[in-house]
Amino acid sequence: MSRAAPKIRTVFACAECGQQSPKWLGQCPACKQWNTLQEEIAAPEPKAGAAPRGWGTHAAARPLPLREVEAREEQRQRTGIGELDRVLGGGVVPGALVLLGGDPGIGKSTLVLAALDRVAQANPDRPVLYVSGEESARQVKLRADRLGVSAANLQVLAETDALKVLQAVESLAPAAVAVDSIQTQYLPELQSAPGTVTQIREVTARLMALAKTTETPVFLIGHVTKDGSIAGPRVLEHMVDTVLYFEGGGAHPYRVLRAHKNRFGSASEIGVFEMKAGGLAEVANPSALFLAERPEDAPGSAVTAVLNGTRTVLVEVQALVAPTGYGTPRRTALGVDGNRVALLAAVLEKKVGLEILPCDLFVNVAGGLSVDDPAADLAVVAALASSFRERALPARTLVLGEVGLAGEVRAVSQPGIRLAEAARLGFQRAIVPAASLRHADAPEGIELVGVTTVADALDRLA
Repeated sequence: MSRAAPKIRTVFACAECGQQSPKWLGQCPACKQWNTLQEEIAAPEPKAGAAPRGWGTHAAARPLPLREVEAREEQRQRTGIGELDRVLGGGVVPGALVLLGGDPGIGKSTLVLAALDRVAQANPDRPVLYVSGEESARQVKLRADRLGVSAANLQVLAETDALKVLQAVESLAPAAVAVDSIQTQYLPELQSAPGTVTQIREVTARLMALAKTTETPVFLIGHVTKDGSIAGPRVLEHMVDTVLYFEGGGAHPYRVLRAHKNRFGSASEIGVFEMKAGGLAEVANPSALFLAERPEDAPGSAVTAVLNGTRTVLVEVQALVAPTGYGTPRRTALGVDGNRVALLAAVLEKKVGLEILPCDLFVNVAGGLSVDDPAADLAVVAALASSFRERALPARTLVLGEVGLAGEVRAVSQPGIRLAEAARLGFQRAIVPAASLRHADAPEGIELVGVTTVADALDRLA
């Protein structure tokens, strides 16, 4: 008598947080997002006495008293790409799981392949493994030739079966591993399709366990959704040690690599690259790059200094104030928060007396950089006022300060390093909050002008 096949159990998993439900719901009960539950085949329950999934053949860890744990500085491994090492916090930590996301064609695979080539050259006695789930080995070879990748110990594995990938890593004991992309990998024991919540979560758990037990750094490349977030459950970003996003693309030749999470470094660090025919080129001085084409005698242009982790970048804030051709004025902001621009425009009208709200307002950060530093508030205000009055701001002048609803100009963090960067690029004058003058000395060759209100700042810039 034949035995009946086991019944397949299905669940509905949230694509945002991974929460599972036995039936479909319009709203996820955990993260409160709508229409995110997807039907999947449930993962099989582990048998009694079976080893937990994800630990392979490695010995289980044992608990230790905290005072017996050896405290030492992690020996980071340099990737050989300075901008990538900066964003990682000085290099990749052994056993770290790094997730890299970005729009299609922005350069994720190019960056990782170039980094693996440098790591392979620095470790000639150990292999380095690049796992491709989207391209064949021949396609990877063609891209490597275009990038000049030539390390003899860089190996490629075109495979989507995660079990075979794990076996290859354990047998090779590589110095570093990259998986391109995590959404293409699957475990045969799970009956869900590749890219589903269950598959992504389980495959990442296996790779994380392997990375921690063997101290092998693993880079994961992830697809992104239409809103720019990494596809898959939100728990994926919580599992990894570092989350990096590539920003830019489109008509901009510049790419900004930004750390959104980093357990071993600053979570707001950025690296700047320029896309060229031979791949990504590092930009060691992004301030000079973003200001290279700035017209100094044009109304609506102001320069400010923003902080991104340990890096100070000078950026140009552009504004255009024009009479509206419709009943409702338009508000367009690129690179800055649109709500912040509307708030600053209201401060200009209420506290300075500029009738700016009935006009169309367009604000842009040149170069495609996104700015969320409140120290850029005064530059946005100055650019809007300059465009409204049709008067250019003084040349080689830096504008710095946070603006409050009462029209006051508030102090900014670390004014000293911001002013030092401005002085290095030849700026001769800086409009700064008066409260910041107590915490910063004027660098050689630059004059500091302290202001307390928006009206005071615009008078000094007139």
